[in-house]
Amino acid sequence: MIIKGKAHKFGDDINTDDIIAAKYLVSTDAKELGKHCMETIEPKFSQAVSPGDIIVAGSNFGCGSSREHAPLAIKGCGVSAVLAKSFAAIFFRNAINIGLPFLESPDVHKIKAGDIIEIDLTSGIIKNITQNQDYKTQAFPEFLQDIVGEGGLMNYIKKRARK
Repeated sequence: MIIKGKAHKFGDDINTDDIIAAKYLVSTDAKELGKHCMETIEPKFSQAVSPGDIIVAGSNFGCGSSREHAPLAIKGCGVSAVLAKSFAAIFFRNAINIGLPFLESPDVHKIKAGDIIEIDLTSGIIKNITQNQDYKTQAFPEFLQDIVGEGGLMNYIKKRARK
């Protein structure tokens, strides 16, 4: 599975309140949440995202509360993956539940805002097309790629149950 998009850069310790402010938690609609994604940090973020773009961040991305709305807002605004130096443990589970790929790389500091990035989930190769550089991350396990391909854990389970 290949993901390709423009990099949107953020720093360390981006918490779930930064990703989606508490005042928007009255909705579980991904598109509605996506309109407000990252607005406390970058007010026009959702308007700047094109479908398929990638969030690139520093350490401890998704820290804070166990808010499922955070990865839902990210996916709802059109972001196709999150690439960070590290993630908060709770973000892992919530991202997989809704089918949002996340990858760790120590090389995120080399990626600049606006760079075009291509991620091969199967091989773990990250290509920075803009800078003509490659970085390595762990391959995204096949079963997680299947969950992402089905749009999240519940869709994946429903499909498997029908077999």
